Amino acid sequence: MNNFDFYNPTQITFGKDRMGELAHLVPAAAKVLILVGGSSAEKNGTLAQVREALGQRTHSTFSGIEPNPSFETSMKAVQMVREQGFDYLLAVGGGSVIDATKFIAAAVLFKGDAWDILLQFGGNITEAMPFGVVLTLPATGSEMNNGSVITRQELGAKLPFRNNHVFPKFAILDPTKTYTLPAKQLANGVVDAFVHIVEQYLTYPVNGSVQDRFAEGLLQTLIEIGPRLLTATEPNYDDRANLVWSATLALNGLIGAGVPEDWATHLIGHELTAKYNIDHARTLAVVLPSMLHERRVQKHAKLLQYGQRVWGIQTGSDEERITAAIEATRDFFERMGLPTRLSAYGLGNEAIDLVVAQLQAHGMTQLGEHSDVTPEVSRRVLVGAL
Repeated sequence: MNNFDFYNPTQITFGKDRMGELAHLVPAAAKVLILVGGSSAEKNGTLAQVREALGQRTHSTFSGIEPNPSFETSMKAVQMVREQGFDYLLAVGGGSVIDATKFIAAAVLFKGDAWDILLQFGGNITEAMPFGVVLTLPATGSEMNNGSVITRQELGAKLPFRNNHVFPKFAILDPTKTYTLPAKQLANGVVDAFVHIVEQYLTYPVNGSVQDRFAEGLLQTLIEIGPRLLTATEPNYDDRANLVWSATLALNGLIGAGVPEDWATHLIGHELTAKYNIDHARTLAVVLPSMLHERRVQKHAKLLQYGQRVWGIQTGSDEERITAAIEATRDFFERMGLPTRLSAYGLGNEAIDLVVAQLQAHGMTQLGEHSDVTPEVSRRVLVGAL
């Protein structure tokens, strides 16, 4: 196992009927800006509960954060915070709203052009506003980490950043808030969490047995509950609770501590989302099986372990077992309703040149756990995903 530092200051408040605890989680004198996406939080009563719990605190609401949160919209919120003097942010939504809130929290106090935050991947953040989270859509794990991804629409650029100053102070995770989600969003959440785990687990062995077993258990949980989430006639609280907690644990730093990480699938997927507006999880479902096939030599030992421990694949030659593990992954995504081919989105060879060019323009030329995913390797991955 590699040396590591682990730090995660986010308080988790988990379970049903916990919204009232905002009353003591948010400072009593705070002037709060609530950030939301569309109208669902208003329609399903979540915003009403939030406002009631905030009590006599001064608060207002900023809405319209996109599913792929944009720099442009986020900067409008930054202006609102500065002009009206808010000193606390509250993200009510899923990963997109939380990611935007992290950027806003940093940008409000940033000296200079806030776009530089993304160009420097967050390394230049020295302070940020405090903020909390009310999670309504489990998928990204953003509610308990210090990372974010923001899209600048005018440039067609989707860039990540990370900094310890943008950890949420707290996150309320109420599984019943997922009851009104459509099947598509549940499926996206399962696959998003699944690929987050794989990016930290399916690299090469460093004898991180604790992290490996933790990751494998999370993957098996998602494989078990995923299809049930799509076929249940009524929401099952335990399945929803396990989805919410799995998605949070998938990216709160625990399973990535002391082990190599990949993230090439995500970075290629970001470019597909930025250019073609495909849901983030759906780009991951397209890229990952092809990425695993392309890099089966580099990932040989862990692919065998993954096949045996997660999918129960124990017979055949090494190559046959690796192929079976990759195809089991593809089949799972397809069963969750997420296509695994670019052609399902009407994309062909013309898209590949554009995506590779974007990767090069954004400096994504040495990706993966070995820094060996060059633009040419990315091209082969995309061709394999046609």
